[in-house]
Amino acid sequence: MAETDPLALWQEMIGEVEKGFNAFANQAMTSPEFSKLIHRAGGFAASSQKQLGDLIEKYLLVMNLPSRAQVVGIAERLLSIEAQLNNMKELLQQIQKSSGAPQTSPSGPARPPRTRRPPASPEEQT
Repeated sequence: MAETDPLALWQEMIGEVEKGFNAFANQAMTSPEFSKLIHRAGGFAASSQKQLGDLIEKYLLVMNLPSRAQVVGIAERLLSIEAQLNNMKELLQQIQKSSGAPQTSPSGPARPPRTRRPPASPEEQT
């Protein structure tokens, strides 16, 4: 009586099932019906995605919330405004340098150091 390895039998059976499935799948994918089915499924997925997008946009409109496209538009305009402000800032700095005016820091003109002390209170004088 020869001993058989159940694990080897199982692996062989799984291998045969995989070969059969691969052969069936390859045969199915070469048929024109399969390509028509895949084409329809892709069309259905695209149309359902568009309908879902339209539905979400209507929902956001009802809830008085901006859509993704509106938020992207606002962000683009904000970037444009920031770029214009940076250009203005550079131009003002160039004008200031050419006019010979003293440089100022972003927080305002530079202040001299405080060396004077306030008068002492009557309690400190005693």
